[in-house]
Amino acid sequence: QVQLVESGGGLVQAGGSLRLSCAASESILRFSAMGWYRQAPGKQRELVAAITDVPSTNYADSVKGRFTISRDNAKNTVSLQMNSLKPEDTGVYYCKANRIVGLKNYEYWGQGTQVTVSS
Repeated sequence: QVQLVESGGGLVQAGGSLRLSCAASESILRFSAMGWYRQAPGKQRELVAAITDVPSTNYADSVKGRFTISRDNAKNTVSLQMNSLKPEDTGVYYCKANRIVGLKNYEYWGQGTQVTVSS
């Protein structure tokens, strides 16, 4: 079973930075894409940033220019550098991995890490 473990969350003031990491239990080269999602209290989980095996990247409009997603294939990790944080970035951040086997798309999720941005 694939395991994804997030780390790096915490409490930061607005304008500050945090770096989240997602460590996979197996080679991330086996995943077609990996991404970071977040869920704020009372809201649906939303995509923050994603990176494919090409690699190509995709960002939510609200984080473009502030967040950067990257992958380290040798360490089997995907990171999210978050700069110029805003209170609206507060939420639980989840790592997700996708694997396509034949016609099936498998999704794997981490347990999440809390990010709190104070104003």
